[in-house]
Amino acid sequence: MSTTPQDLLRPDILAMSSYHVPPAAGLVKLDAMENPYALPGALKRALADRLAAVAINRYPAPSYVRLKQLIREKLGVPAGAEVLVGNGSDELITMISVATAKPGATVVAPAPSFVMYDLSTRLAGSRFMPVPLAADLSLDVDAMLAAIAEHRPAVVWLAYPNNPTGDCFRRADVERILAAAPGLVVLDEAYQPFALDSWMDELSRHDHLVVMRTVSKLGLAGIRIGYMAASPRWIAEFDKVRPPYNVSVLDEAAAEFALEHLDVLQAQCARIRDDRERLRAALDAIPGVATFPSRANFVLVRVAGATAVAAGMRERGVLIKDVSRMHPLLADCLRLTVGTPDENAAMLEALRGALAGR
Repeated sequence: MSTTPQDLLRPDILAMSSYHVPPAAGLVKLDAMENPYALPGALKRALADRLAAVAINRYPAPSYVRLKQLIREKLGVPAGAEVLVGNGSDELITMISVATAKPGATVVAPAPSFVMYDLSTRLAGSRFMPVPLAADLSLDVDAMLAAIAEHRPAVVWLAYPNNPTGDCFRRADVERILAAAPGLVVLDEAYQPFALDSWMDELSRHDHLVVMRTVSKLGLAGIRIGYMAASPRWIAEFDKVRPPYNVSVLDEAAAEFALEHLDVLQAQCARIRDDRERLRAALDAIPGVATFPSRANFVLVRVAGATAVAAGMRERGVLIKDVSRMHPLLADCLRLTVGTPDENAAMLEALRGALAGR
């Protein structure tokens, strides 16, 4: 008699669904918060030459010395802090979740927020305790402090700006959480290039603070490089659960090249920030559309019949993210990535058409 998954796997794994990425062929893809701009042609050719010289027959050097040096120099990691590199932010979240998963450990985060905090916590065997945001999608700091006092969490996750809501929590509220938390407080700054606000400089003031970022939103989503900065004593422990050779030599070389030309990516992000404000103003002018404040590269909107509207936009060639069933606070909400001006115009046209066709 053959063994089945039901015989061997954990019940919570069997009950889960796989992470679904919808096909986007032939569509204007504005569902995943990607930088819509490619590298200029000359830099593409130079990158191709750099990658061609990489010894792909050899394992990566696991310390990533040159890449970490560039991260420190180019991305504002303060002296005294150490850096750990991961295969995207997801792997960093997994490292922290695994390292802190003592029996009975609890993790606290606002909800809705990035789904990987919940998923990685549960897969590691800890308890995830979500704390609902306020009705206006701001941080309910009193509820967060109450949860911290009750559960004494090993980790508090704070996305800054928050995904999928888009805004940064008030710094004074984050300070209160840092003062109250008995364990780690991780500030996930994946969208920092669009917020222009950071807690990186606060690492020396808070020994239990970890700042995590990714280069995905900066314009390198395809190479899967994330990094965290924290006190060396924390990084030394997280490094113990990092898989060997976790970043490929091609990803490492591409990230080094990009950081050597960071000014190009920063100029693209500045353009996205400007286009975000123009897009939000245009959305606010559409009857029946309400926008939320955003300091990321996307705008959260609320429209009646959001799921039907998202389907109507797809029929008109534009793919956006329907988050209306992600959490009760997101009822009738859609998340719209900021694209190029032409992509944004196509999205606005598809949204108007979908609203009219309901």
